Amino acid sequence: MTFVEHLIELRDRLLRVIISILVVLLCAAPFANDLYSILAEPLTSVLPEGTSMVAIKVASPFLAPFKMVLWLAIFLSVPVILYQGWAFVAPGLYQHEKKLVLPLAITSTFLFYLGMAFAYFVVFPLVFPFLVGYAAEGVTVATDISAYLDFVITIFFAFGIAFEVPVATIILCWAGITTPDDLVAKRPYIIVGAFVIGMFLTPPDMISQTLLALPMWGLFELGVIIARYYVKQSEEPDRYAHLPDADWDEEEHDPEDDWDDDDEKVDETKNVKTPT
Repeated sequence: MTFVEHLIELRDRLLRVIISILVVLLCAAPFANDLYSILAEPLTSVLPEGTSMVAIKVASPFLAPFKMVLWLAIFLSVPVILYQGWAFVAPGLYQHEKKLVLPLAITSTFLFYLGMAFAYFVVFPLVFPFLVGYAAEGVTVATDISAYLDFVITIFFAFGIAFEVPVATIILCWAGITTPDDLVAKRPYIIVGAFVIGMFLTPPDMISQTLLALPMWGLFELGVIIARYYVKQSEEPDRYAHLPDADWDEEEHDPEDDWDDDDEKVDETKNVKTPT
């Protein structure tokens, strides 16, 4: 394919991604207010009696649910986004690369959703009661709906990306940048780094920081275990690994055929009669 043809294919796949996001957006738009109520439930359930969330700006009652639905459409379209990216680069990959990339793409999608679910069902029920209960006497907690949306989107992104640690670990080891043994030797620094990342990606409280750092640590250990398997597999000799799929097919070629051809040549040589 020429460079222009690659650009055309890239454009087509980007259009498919945009269409996917628009379809989800149109389907979810009629339920925007109900979906926002579900998203806000971890906070509204712990607000003091007689208080509620507020909309400070004039357009916030419309823009906040719409923005939430747009982010929801992007999150739900992640499998389509990853598939289109995979379909674009797959023709240029070798067989042993395809065996690694496709499982990682599926795993990264699952881990991203798992991180978001962990934030909603575990982190929010622990963080919001702490933040609301910490308010000084005489202070009325009335969170703006736009500020709350920005807060939870940040948390979702932070935990979704943090749960990609096993994928990052496997890629680093597979690319030869590091090894599982080196990562194990640097475990104390990685643990400290997890808490530092949690400090920057979460609100300024120890609960959310710890709830992000501990899963990152556990997922790092899981990534090291899986990376050992992939590194062991990649070290096995493969004399056809440098060839694309279209250039060689191991099933169609049997090395024993070469020995049979050699034996036939030897037999033919023995049967040749020399003139007297």
